[in-house]
Amino acid sequence: MLRNSVKPSKETTRPRPRPRTSAGLVQESRKRTRTRTMGKPLLVAIVGGSGSGKTLLASRLQGAFRRRTTRLSMDDFYLDRSHLPLPRRAALNFDHPRALDWAKLQSALESLLAGCSVLVPAYDFETHSRKTGWKRLRPAPIILMDGLWILRRRSLRRLISFSIFISCPAATRLKRRLTRDLRSRGRTRQSVKHQFWSMVEPMHQQYVEPQSRKADLILGREWSEREVLQIVRRLQA
Repeated sequence: MLRNSVKPSKETTRPRPRPRTSAGLVQESRKRTRTRTMGKPLLVAIVGGSGSGKTLLASRLQGAFRRRTTRLSMDDFYLDRSHLPLPRRAALNFDHPRALDWAKLQSALESLLAGCSVLVPAYDFETHSRKTGWKRLRPAPIILMDGLWILRRRSLRRLISFSIFISCPAATRLKRRLTRDLRSRGRTRQSVKHQFWSMVEPMHQQYVEPQSRKADLILGREWSEREVLQIVRRLQA
């Protein structure tokens, strides 16, 4: 697991018993899950660095639960920067938590947990702005959400029933990010590497990695289908 190179804030260093990795769920999380999900939707948070496999894990869980889930991504809640010239947008630090529209995200989650449909934005990573139109999400027994910083804010942690952190080495995350950005985000190999080492990885160490201390379960980079099944069984209990 990566070690922090920057001293995190008090918010991220609050002492807490460390969960087991991969092998199963700690007793503390089992009690909390049962207590918080009686009669209301279950919010499952999947947290990890860029390229750690959050989207893939969310897809696996969604496939296992099928129509019982609603899924949203923290990526869609980036602040709209369409008022800025494109060169300025491209130079912004999108790996810092202040790049997110936290109020809109909080409102969407609270509405879904209250059993209400919500309209959420969709983000365009090529233009660094929101797409036209909104997506309608309907409430479901299980709400899956993936993102970089879901566990950083206490107000969000209070809504979460179960959280998973994916621990993945920088080299693996960079390799996956190169594959993704070259294929679907209109980037060059040089620009992806420069951004990763100058911005993405320092922000990961400061803001993403410390959240592992707050997760109920930590998975490694090569998590298995058996581990997915364990998570599904735990959430069905």
